[in-house]
Amino acid sequence: MTAPAQRRAQRPRNDRRDRVRTRGGAPDIDTPEGRAMAVDMDKVMALVGQAVADVGATLAAGNVVLGHRLGLYRALAEGPATPDELAARTDTTPRYVAEWLAGQAAGGYVQHDDGTYSLSEEQAFALTNPDGPLYVPGAFVLATGIIRSEPRIAEAFRTGAGVGWHEHHEDVFTGCEAFFRAGYIAHLVGEWLPALDGVVDKLQRGARVADVGCGHGATTVLMAEAFPATTVTGSDYHDASIEMARKRAADAGVAERTAFEVASAQRFSGAGYDLVTTFDCLHDMGDPLGAARRIRAALDADGTWLLVEPAAGDTVADNLNPVGRLYYGASTLCCTPAARSQEGGYSLGAQAGPAALRQVATDAGFTRFRRVTGTPLNDVYEIRP
Repeated sequence: MTAPAQRRAQRPRNDRRDRVRTRGGAPDIDTPEGRAMAVDMDKVMALVGQAVADVGATLAAGNVVLGHRLGLYRALAEGPATPDELAARTDTTPRYVAEWLAGQAAGGYVQHDDGTYSLSEEQAFALTNPDGPLYVPGAFVLATGIIRSEPRIAEAFRTGAGVGWHEHHEDVFTGCEAFFRAGYIAHLVGEWLPALDGVVDKLQRGARVADVGCGHGATTVLMAEAFPATTVTGSDYHDASIEMARKRAADAGVAERTAFEVASAQRFSGAGYDLVTTFDCLHDMGDPLGAARRIRAALDADGTWLLVEPAAGDTVADNLNPVGRLYYGASTLCCTPAARSQEGGYSLGAQAGPAALRQVATDAGFTRFRRVTGTPLNDVYEIRP
């Protein structure tokens, strides 16, 4: 046997050099079962291109969070700057800032012109105001916070156990508020509440509202600010979030019109509410039907449940789009594990869709269910007894 033949004979069968052959310029690959699989290299390279973009986006997320934490975007909004000038404005190191700015320009987050960087009006609008109607960095704080839990989620895949909301890194809580609060500022008072039949009139006269799953209290505070005659009670099972919600209400000057309690959605207190709200949280609950039944019991006979959930269709095929990708990703790493960690262990997932939500409401005894409005990221439902 010749030396090359000996080497081929001694080479392990799982060596990829044995499994890839070229036929007319296109490789065939032998699967472990011995079946030849033709590979279209154009499609392979398209997938590689997508992966390059996704890895770049993953790394960009950390850089956007740096811009958020260090005030780099806000400082750049003051006017065009070189790396040295932006570093001086933010008390940071020029060499790091230079690398950061180059990456931000490559990603389309800042403008570059012959060594000077700046923000367009649109970039400044989206990147610099955490209290405005759009704050993109909040989404990246949330995403990078969620990713920190990947080892625990991997173990949950194996065991079937859950990972509670409270078990995540604190960036998940602050990022969630920053991400969703902007949408609430933009839409809650001006669009979503007016879309409900007769609700704004009640709120203006003076109503009782329960904001269930309120988190840091962004929506509780917004409603209390907009309707001074109304009282709003926020509840959440996460005690640290409730502590922050109380602080936010005090800072906003609405502490006298708000109250907060540590309680699950199945056990929040009170009855006779004119309005119960749940914002982007029903799908995180292990017992959404129990929550819906408690909401039904807590409402006045003419009360309304305002349900806001991630925008979704009823099937996976309906959700194969960028918004669906965003929410399926978050649901895999955060929402579904959170639901599985709770009593009930049922997981709607962040792409439940209107049919699943309607079923929960119907099973809880509600008779009226309709989508009243929405945004690219949220669907808004009016549910009534």
